[in-house]
Amino acid sequence: MDTSPATLPALPEDEVQRVLCIVAHPDDMEYGASAAVAAWTEAGIEVSYLLLTRGEAGMVENPATIGPLREKEQRRACEIVGVTELRYLDHPDGMLEGTLSLRRDIARVIRQIRPDLVLTANFEVEAYGGLNQADHRVAGLAAVDACRDAANPWVFRELAEQEGLAAWRTRSLAIAGHPAPTHARPVEARHVQAAVDSLNAHEAYLAHVEGHPLPEEFIPEVLRGGGEASGTDHAVVLRVFDL
Repeated sequence: MDTSPATLPALPEDEVQRVLCIVAHPDDMEYGASAAVAAWTEAGIEVSYLLLTRGEAGMVENPATIGPLREKEQRRACEIVGVTELRYLDHPDGMLEGTLSLRRDIARVIRQIRPDLVLTANFEVEAYGGLNQADHRVAGLAAVDACRDAANPWVFRELAEQEGLAAWRTRSLAIAGHPAPTHARPVEARHVQAAVDSLNAHEAYLAHVEGHPLPEEFIPEVLRGGGEASGTDHAVVLRVFDL
């Protein structure tokens, strides 16, 4: 009996024109997922980033200084992978709460951008070889709930009645970094390099994190692992839900 693992199918993209990436902090998209973003933007797909915080509590210096610094680094990271639409919700870094207000704020952006695909990051308690950070857990679950909220005309009615934002149903939701992926987005060597460069754009943050592995060493390794799972050289693996 063949016990070899099944090859992950490629992510269907025939009808994908817009992608919205929803994460908690600057740099959260840059740990491999940005390779898929580079491939998408190269193919003419519009990709927008929605960051729920500015990452102002992520370093030892005063948050008033760190917030603008990390925004500058994030904008450079976006430029490298072809993202021109970068939005922030300005919820407090390190203290993100899964409130109705957060869900409403995300649903508002979903209705504004009208994405075909929403991408978020792993929000399991155990993730990345340890315990997942609190903001990551809140952000991912809020993104899931907000996709449903954006599609339901009877939830957050003020978005339609006061802001003119009609309900929008996103076709699918993808989770990067999930331990049980269902699909893969194959990427080329140039997209792998773009992912490395986009993380290296967070220069001040990487210098702050003691013992942080070099992006040029671990990102290609992660994406090679995705390639092995999908029968390609490199890939970003995703757990995808049809909405």
